Formats: sequence, structure tokens, C-alpha cells
Amino acid sequence: MIGHCSRVPRPGQDGTWITAEMREAYVALHRAGHAHSVEAWREGELRGGLYGVALGGAFFGESMFSLEPEASRATLAALDQRLVERGFTLLDGQLPHEGLMGYGFRTVARNLFLAELEEAIRPGDRPGTSSLF
Repeated sequence: MIGHCSRVPRPGQDGTWITAEMREAYVALHRAGHAHSVEAWREGELRGGLYGVALGGAFFGESMFSLEPEASRATLAALDQRLVERGFTLLDGQLPHEGLMGYGFRTVARNLFLAELEEAIRPGDRPGTSSLF
């Protein structure tokens, strides 16, 4: 999954931030139960997906890709449903761009983000992040 995110070109960008070292780090986070992916498959082929890191009730989306129209939208909808079911309160899309804004993401002031983050990662009654998927 992460390999696809590093190979699918983004308009206006040269290269990728997903280096071999970053891939290794995310694989280690996945094995530890902190990094998760959502994938869209059609006829046995991976068509889109996203991955990110869960911490308490916050999920930090790291990267997504789509090899056909609406594949990333489908994975984001599936992720959102899982997060709501498990009591997550924050879905961070990292940097604003047209794609995320089209999915309903919005930018928030830093102080509001930090307050929402503090609430989301506060220990509480939600299940452990290892049960996310």
C-alpha cells in the first residue's frame, strides 16, 4: 500500500517524501498496531487506498492514492465509518489541498486543533487503537 502512495505522481510535485526509511518506519508502526491502511480493490487489483497513524481517539492520515476515479473517496468513507464506530473524535488530513477539501475537510486554527487533539488523545473509554481494523 505505502509503495503505491510513493509511486503515484501528484500534480505539481517532483518526487516523494516517502523514502525507503519512511516506508520501514511505517511498516514498524503497523506491526506495533499504530499505523493502519484502508484499501479499495477491484477484480483482485489494488485501485486506491490511504494509510495513517492512530493515537488515542485521533487518526492522522499520512498519504492516499487513487488509480481510478473515486477509489480514494471510497477508502476515506470506510475509514470515517470505522473511526466513528470506535469513538475517534479527530481525523487529521495534514496539509490542505483541493482533494481533501472536496471530501469535506476544513482547515482550523492551530489553537483549536491543539485543543481538539488534546481531547482526542486523552485516555478514556474508547477501545485501544490496535482494534481499529
